[in-house]
Amino acid sequence: MSARTGAGLALAAACLAGCAPPIQSRPDLPAPEQVTPQRWAAGCEPWDEWDKPALPYRIHGSTYYVGTCGISAILVAGPAGHLLIDSGTEAGAEVVLDNIGKLGFRPDEIASLLHSHEHFDHTGGHARVKQASGAHVVASPAAAPALRSGLSIAEDPQYGLHEPMAPVAVDVLVRGGETVRSETATLTAIATPGHTPGALSWTWRSCDAAGDCLDVVYADSLSAISREGYRFADHPAYVAAFRAGLQRLRETACDLLLTPHPSASEMVARAASGTLVGGMSCAAYADAAEARLDARLAEEADG
Repeated sequence: MSARTGAGLALAAACLAGCAPPIQSRPDLPAPEQVTPQRWAAGCEPWDEWDKPALPYRIHGSTYYVGTCGISAILVAGPAGHLLIDSGTEAGAEVVLDNIGKLGFRPDEIASLLHSHEHFDHTGGHARVKQASGAHVVASPAAAPALRSGLSIAEDPQYGLHEPMAPVAVDVLVRGGETVRSETATLTAIATPGHTPGALSWTWRSCDAAGDCLDVVYADSLSAISREGYRFADHPAYVAAFRAGLQRLRETACDLLLTPHPSASEMVARAASGTLVGGMSCAAYADAAEARLDARLAEEADG
Protein backbone atom coordinates (compact mmCIF):
# COMPACT_ATOMS: atom_id res chain seq x y z
CA MET A 1 0.00 0.00 0.00
CA SER A 2 1.36 3.46 -0.85
CA ALA A 3 1.18 6.49 1.38
CA ARG A 4 -1.13 8.06 -1.20
CA THR A 5 -3.61 5.20 -1.21
CA GLY A 6 -3.23 4.81 2.55
CA ALA A 7 -4.94 8.19 2.88
CA GLY A 8 -2.34 9.50 5.21
CA LEU A 9 -2.11 6.45 7.48
CA ALA A 10 -5.02 7.37 9.70
CA LEU A 11 -4.06 11.04 9.56
CA ALA A 12 -6.68 13.61 8.76
CA ALA A 13 -7.19 14.99 5.27
CA ALA A 14 -4.71 17.43 3.81
CA CYS A 15 -5.35 21.16 3.90
CA LEU A 16 -6.89 21.64 0.48
CA ALA A 17 -7.86 25.30 0.70
CA GLY A 18 -4.63 26.64 2.17
CA CYS A 19 -2.68 25.41 5.13
CA ALA A 20 -4.01 25.86 8.63
CA PRO A 21 -2.20 28.15 11.08
CA PRO A 22 0.37 26.51 13.36
CA ILE A 23 -1.20 24.35 16.02
CA GLN A 24 -1.02 25.11 19.70
CA SER A 25 0.50 22.74 22.23
CA ARG A 26 -1.76 20.57 24.34
CA PRO A 27 -3.25 22.46 27.32
CA ASP A 28 -2.64 19.45 29.59
CA LEU A 29 1.11 19.52 28.88
CA PRO A 30 3.84 21.80 30.25
CA ALA A 31 4.25 25.13 28.48
CA PRO A 32 6.62 24.72 25.55
CA GLU A 33 10.10 26.15 25.65
CA GLN A 34 10.43 29.29 23.57
CA VAL A 35 13.71 28.90 21.70
CA THR A 36 14.86 31.21 18.92
CA PRO A 37 16.93 29.99 15.98
CA GLN A 38 19.79 32.14 17.30
CA ARG A 39 19.70 30.37 20.66
CA TRP A 40 19.81 26.97 18.94
CA ALA A 41 22.73 28.06 16.79
CA ALA A 42 24.60 29.42 19.80
CA GLY A 43 24.59 25.96 21.38
CA CYS A 44 25.78 24.12 18.28
CA GLU A 45 28.82 24.26 16.03
CA PRO A 46 29.23 23.54 12.34
CA TRP A 47 29.57 19.78 11.72
CA ASP A 48 28.88 19.13 15.38
CA GLU A 49 28.71 15.77 17.17
CA TRP A 50 25.87 13.54 16.05
CA ASP A 51 24.42 12.89 19.51
CA LYS A 52 25.07 16.29 21.11
CA PRO A 53 21.78 17.53 22.61
CA ALA A 54 20.31 20.65 21.06
CA LEU A 55 17.32 22.76 21.97
CA PRO A 56 14.22 22.38 19.78
CA TYR A 57 12.80 25.41 17.99
CA ARG A 58 10.12 26.46 15.54
CA ILE A 59 11.45 26.73 11.99
CA HIS A 60 8.25 28.07 10.43
CA GLY A 61 4.54 27.52 10.94
CA SER A 62 4.01 23.98 12.22
CA THR A 63 7.52 22.85 11.28
CA TYR A 64 9.99 22.35 14.12
CA TYR A 65 13.59 21.27 14.55
CA VAL A 66 13.80 18.47 17.14
CA GLY A 67 17.16 16.89 16.31
CA THR A 68 20.61 17.04 17.83
CA CYS A 69 23.34 19.55 16.98
CA GLY A 70 24.82 17.24 14.37
CA ILE A 71 21.81 15.36 12.96
CA SER A 72 18.49 16.89 11.95
CA ALA A 73 15.06 15.59 12.84
CA ILE A 74 12.07 17.57 11.62
CA LEU A 75 8.61 17.54 13.25
CA VAL A 76 5.59 18.72 11.29
CA ALA A 77 2.97 19.03 14.01
CA GLY A 78 -0.74 18.44 13.50
CA PRO A 79 -3.73 18.35 15.87
CA ALA A 80 -4.60 14.73 15.02
CA GLY A 81 -1.05 13.45 14.65
CA HIS A 82 2.48 14.63 13.98
CA LEU A 83 4.84 13.71 11.15
CA LEU A 84 8.50 13.15 12.05
CA ILE A 85 11.28 12.95 9.48
CA ASP A 86 14.36 11.09 10.75
CA SER A 87 15.13 9.86 14.25
CA GLY A 88 18.91 10.20 14.49
CA THR A 89 21.06 7.49 16.01
CA GLU A 90 19.71 5.19 18.70
CA ALA A 91 21.11 7.54 21.34
CA GLY A 92 20.03 10.61 19.38
CA ALA A 93 16.44 9.36 19.35
CA GLU A 94 16.27 10.02 23.08
CA VAL A 95 17.14 13.66 22.39
CA VAL A 96 14.49 13.78 19.67
CA LEU A 97 11.78 12.37 21.95
CA ASP A 98 12.78 14.72 24.75
CA ASN A 99 12.73 17.70 22.39
CA ILE A 100 9.24 16.86 21.17
CA GLY A 101 8.11 16.98 24.80
CA LYS A 102 9.90 20.28 25.36
CA LEU A 103 7.82 21.81 22.58
CA GLY A 104 4.66 20.86 24.45
CA PHE A 105 3.79 17.89 22.25
CA ARG A 106 3.46 14.22 23.14
CA PRO A 107 5.72 11.64 21.49
CA ASP A 108 2.82 9.20 21.42
CA GLU A 109 1.01 11.60 19.10
CA ILE A 110 3.55 11.00 16.31
CA ALA A 111 1.43 9.40 13.59
CA SER A 112 4.04 8.73 10.90
CA LEU A 113 7.82 8.35 10.98
CA LEU A 114 9.60 9.15 7.70
CA HIS A 115 13.24 9.05 6.61
CA SER A 116 15.82 10.84 4.51
CA HIS A 117 18.21 7.95 3.91
CA GLU A 118 18.67 4.56 5.48
CA HIS A 119 21.92 4.90 7.45
CA PHE A 120 22.17 4.49 11.22
CA ASP A 121 22.91 8.17 11.88
CA HIS A 122 19.47 9.11 10.51
CA THR A 123 17.29 6.03 11.07
CA GLY A 124 19.13 4.20 13.85
CA GLY A 125 16.57 5.58 16.31
CA HIS A 126 13.50 4.51 14.33
CA ALA A 127 12.87 1.42 16.45
CA ARG A 128 13.03 3.52 19.63
CA VAL A 129 10.69 6.18 18.28
CA LYS A 130 8.22 3.56 17.03
CA GLN A 131 8.31 1.90 20.46
CA ALA A 132 7.62 5.22 22.19
CA SER A 133 4.96 6.46 19.78
CA GLY A 134 3.37 3.57 17.89
CA ALA A 135 3.91 5.62 14.72
CA HIS A 136 3.58 4.11 11.28
CA VAL A 137 7.03 3.74 9.71
CA VAL A 138 7.03 5.03 6.13
CA ALA A 139 9.89 4.01 3.83
CA SER A 140 10.87 3.95 0.19
CA PRO A 141 10.91 0.46 -1.38
CA ALA A 142 14.72 0.50 -1.61
CA ALA A 143 15.19 1.67 1.99
CA ALA A 144 12.69 -0.76 3.53
CA PRO A 145 15.01 -3.83 3.53
CA ALA A 146 17.68 -1.90 5.45
CA LEU A 147 15.18 -0.69 8.04
CA ARG A 148 13.66 -4.14 8.46
CA SER A 149 17.02 -5.88 8.85
CA GLY A 150 19.07 -3.11 10.47
CA LEU A 151 21.75 -3.68 7.82
CA SER A 152 22.68 -1.82 4.64
CA ILE A 153 21.90 -3.60 1.39
CA ALA A 154 24.64 -4.65 -1.03
CA GLU A 155 23.59 -1.99 -3.58
CA ASP A 156 24.48 0.78 -1.13
CA PRO A 157 27.81 2.37 -2.15
CA GLN A 158 28.69 2.43 1.56
CA TYR A 159 27.71 -1.19 2.18
CA GLY A 160 29.72 -2.59 5.09
CA LEU A 161 30.89 0.77 6.43
CA HIS A 162 28.13 1.53 8.91
CA GLU A 163 27.10 0.16 12.26
CA PRO A 164 24.03 -2.08 12.28
CA MET A 165 20.89 -0.53 13.72
CA ALA A 166 17.90 -1.93 15.56
CA PRO A 167 15.48 -3.44 13.02
CA VAL A 168 12.07 -1.82 12.72
CA ALA A 169 8.91 -2.94 10.94
CA VAL A 170 7.96 -0.89 7.88
CA ASP A 171 4.24 -0.21 7.67
CA VAL A 172 3.88 1.67 4.40
CA LEU A 173 5.95 2.13 1.27
CA VAL A 174 6.15 5.53 -0.41
CA ARG A 175 7.58 6.32 -3.83
CA GLY A 176 8.64 9.58 -5.38
CA GLY A 177 5.64 11.84 -5.97
CA GLU A 178 3.50 10.19 -3.28
CA THR A 179 2.40 12.01 -0.15
CA VAL A 180 1.99 11.74 3.59
CA ARG A 181 -0.55 14.15 5.06
CA SER A 182 -1.66 15.94 8.20
CA GLU A 183 -4.08 18.83 8.75
CA THR A 184 -1.24 21.32 8.53
CA ALA A 185 0.83 20.01 5.63
CA THR A 186 1.07 17.57 2.76
CA LEU A 187 4.58 16.15 2.49
CA THR A 188 5.55 14.98 -0.98
CA ALA A 189 8.38 12.50 -1.40
CA ILE A 190 11.12 13.26 -3.94
CA ALA A 191 13.18 10.26 -4.99
CA THR A 192 16.84 11.32 -4.66
CA PRO A 193 18.88 8.10 -4.70
CA GLY A 194 22.64 8.35 -4.80
CA HIS A 195 24.01 8.65 -1.30
CA THR A 196 21.93 5.50 -0.71
CA PRO A 197 19.57 3.56 -2.98
CA GLY A 198 16.47 4.43 -0.94
CA ALA A 199 17.12 8.09 -0.22
CA LEU A 200 14.17 10.48 -0.20
CA SER A 201 13.88 14.23 0.02
CA TRP A 202 10.62 15.85 1.14
CA THR A 203 8.78 19.04 0.26
CA TRP A 204 5.75 20.74 1.77
CA ARG A 205 3.98 24.08 2.00
CA SER A 206 4.29 25.68 5.43
CA CYS A 207 2.02 28.53 6.53
CA ASP A 208 2.23 30.52 9.76
CA ALA A 209 -0.47 32.27 11.78
CA ALA A 210 0.03 35.47 9.79
CA GLY A 211 -0.65 33.67 6.52
CA ASP A 212 2.95 33.75 5.35
CA CYS A 213 3.49 30.57 3.31
CA LEU A 214 6.80 29.02 2.26
CA ASP A 215 7.84 25.98 0.27
CA VAL A 216 10.05 23.92 2.59
CA VAL A 217 12.41 21.25 1.26
CA TYR A 218 14.20 18.69 3.41
CA ALA A 219 16.85 17.60 0.89
CA ASP A 220 18.71 14.39 1.52
CA SER A 221 22.48 14.05 1.79
CA LEU A 222 23.74 13.91 -1.80
CA SER A 223 27.40 13.09 -1.37
CA ALA A 224 28.99 10.44 -3.59
CA ILE A 225 30.75 8.57 -0.78
CA SER A 226 31.54 4.86 -0.89
CA ARG A 227 33.43 1.97 0.59
CA GLU A 228 36.92 1.23 -0.67
CA GLY A 229 36.87 -0.48 -4.06
CA TYR A 230 33.42 0.75 -5.10
CA ARG A 231 33.34 2.58 -8.43
CA PHE A 232 30.32 4.67 -9.36
CA ALA A 233 31.42 4.36 -12.99
CA ASP A 234 30.73 0.62 -12.81
CA HIS A 235 27.05 1.35 -12.08
CA PRO A 236 25.80 3.61 -14.89
CA ALA A 237 22.12 3.06 -14.08
CA TYR A 238 22.77 4.11 -10.49
CA VAL A 239 24.63 7.24 -11.64
CA ALA A 240 21.76 8.07 -14.01
CA ALA A 241 19.25 7.75 -11.15
CA PHE A 242 21.53 9.91 -8.99
CA ARG A 243 21.54 12.66 -11.63
CA ALA A 244 17.78 12.39 -12.18
CA GLY A 245 17.18 12.93 -8.47
CA LEU A 246 19.42 16.00 -8.49
CA GLN A 247 17.41 17.42 -11.38
CA ARG A 248 14.13 16.79 -9.55
CA LEU A 249 15.53 18.70 -6.59
CA ARG A 250 16.59 21.63 -8.79
CA GLU A 251 13.05 21.86 -10.18
CA THR A 252 11.37 21.85 -6.74
CA ALA A 253 10.03 25.13 -5.35
CA CYS A 254 12.34 25.89 -2.45
CA ASP A 255 12.01 28.92 -0.17
CA LEU A 256 13.56 27.20 2.83
CA LEU A 257 16.16 24.43 2.58
CA LEU A 258 16.79 21.93 5.38
CA THR A 259 19.20 18.98 5.32
CA PRO A 260 19.84 15.83 7.44
CA HIS A 261 23.31 17.14 8.34
CA PRO A 262 22.57 20.77 9.29
CA SER A 263 25.90 22.13 8.13
CA ALA A 264 25.51 20.64 4.65
CA SER A 265 23.18 23.57 3.93
CA GLU A 266 24.69 26.05 6.39
CA MET A 267 21.73 25.73 8.76
CA VAL A 268 23.74 26.77 11.82
CA ALA A 269 25.00 29.93 10.14
CA ARG A 270 21.55 30.77 8.75
CA ALA A 271 19.87 30.18 12.12
CA ALA A 272 22.42 32.46 13.79
CA SER A 273 21.12 35.26 11.57
CA GLY A 274 17.62 34.73 13.01
CA THR A 275 15.96 32.90 10.12
CA LEU A 276 16.58 29.89 7.94
CA VAL A 277 14.79 31.51 5.01
CA GLY A 278 17.16 32.41 2.21
CA GLY A 279 20.78 31.42 1.95
CA MET A 280 21.58 28.22 0.07
CA SER A 281 18.97 27.25 -2.52
CA CYS A 282 17.96 23.76 -3.58
CA ALA A 283 19.46 24.38 -7.00
CA ALA A 284 22.80 25.43 -5.50
CA TYR A 285 22.73 22.41 -3.19
CA ALA A 286 22.07 20.07 -6.15
CA ASP A 287 24.70 21.77 -8.30
CA ALA A 288 27.35 21.32 -5.59
CA ALA A 289 26.40 17.65 -5.21
CA GLU A 290 26.63 17.03 -8.96
CA ALA A 291 30.03 18.74 -9.08
CA ARG A 292 31.25 16.34 -6.39
CA LEU A 293 29.81 13.38 -8.30
CA ASP A 294 31.56 14.55 -11.49
CA ALA A 295 34.82 14.93 -9.57
CA ARG A 296 34.46 11.42 -8.18
CA LEU A 297 33.85 9.96 -11.66
CA ALA A 298 36.85 11.85 -13.02
CA GLU A 299 38.98 10.50 -10.20
CA GLU A 300 37.85 6.97 -11.02
CA ALA A 301 38.64 7.49 -14.69
CA ASP A 302 42.16 8.61 -13.73
CA GLY A 303 42.61 5.40 -11.74
